[in-house]
Amino acid sequence: MGSDSAVWLITGCSTGLGRDLARAVLRQGRRLVATARKPETLAEFAARDDALVAALDVTQPDQIAEVVQQAEARFGAIDVVVNNAGYGYLSAVEEGEDAEIRAMFETNVFGLAAVTRAVLPGMRARRRGHVVNISSMGGLIGFPGIGYYNATKFAVEGLSEALAKECAPLGIRVTVVEPGPFRTDWAGRSLRTPAVAIDDYAATAGARRAAIQGYSGSQPGDPVRAAEAILQAVEAPEPPLHLLLGRPAYDQVTANLKAFSAGLEQWREVTLAADYPAAG
Repeated sequence: MGSDSAVWLITGCSTGLGRDLARAVLRQGRRLVATARKPETLAEFAARDDALVAALDVTQPDQIAEVVQQAEARFGAIDVVVNNAGYGYLSAVEEGEDAEIRAMFETNVFGLAAVTRAVLPGMRARRRGHVVNISSMGGLIGFPGIGYYNATKFAVEGLSEALAKECAPLGIRVTVVEPGPFRTDWAGRSLRTPAVAIDDYAATAGARRAAIQGYSGSQPGDPVRAAEAILQAVEAPEPPLHLLLGRPAYDQVTANLKAFSAGLEQWREVTLAADYPAAG
C-alpha cells in the first residue's frame, strides 16, 4: 500500500511499537488514525491535520464501529489497519487464572478479529487494503511460562494465514508480524502474572518469567527500527505474509522450524501408515 496519501489505522498507540509506528507513518507523509484506550496519551498527534486521535478499547464493539466511522468520515477510507493492541500474561498452564486468560484472549484474539471485520467491508468495496496483525515469535514457538500468551498468538497466526487466502483475490494483503524481544512496555508495566506461583514450575515457567521481567528495558530490539521495517514491508510491491523482527526471532524461529521438520521426517512412516491401504 504505497500511496503517499494512504490512511493507516493503528490500535494500541499509547506506548511501544504502536507509538513508534504511528510516528513513522506520519514521517513518511501518510495519514494516521491513532487509537488507544486513553486517547489523552496521544496528545502529540491530536492537533495535526493528517492525524485523527480516537478512543478505542478493542474489546468494545461499539467503539470499534465508531472509530471506523470517524476514520472514513475524516479521510474517506482506511487503507492499512495495524492490529497492535495486546499484552502478555506470564503463567505456567496450571497456574493460569481463568479471568486473566479470558481477558487476554478478548484483547489479543477477539479484539483483533473484531477490528479486522470492521475494516474489511470498505477494503472489499475498494478492492485494496492491507491488514497487519502483530503476533510474536511466541506465535510460532511455545515457551514455558507463556503458554496462554502463546495460544493467543498462535491463534493470530492461523487467523492471518486464512485471511490472506480469502482476501488475496480481492486485492487485500495480509502481513503477520512476529517480533522477538523489543524495548517496549510488554515485559514491564503492561505485563501480568499469576497471583500464586507453583514451586514445581520454578525451573521452567518461573525461570522464564524471571528472565523476561529481568531484561525489561535492555532487550535487543529497537521499536523505531521495527516500525520502519513494518512500513517497508507494507509498501513493498510484494509484501510478505510473515515478517520476523529482530535477530532472536530469526535465529530461534528458523531453528525451531528445522527441528519441527526433522521430527516430522523421523515419524514419516508412522504418519503415512495411518491412511487406508492403497487399493490394488
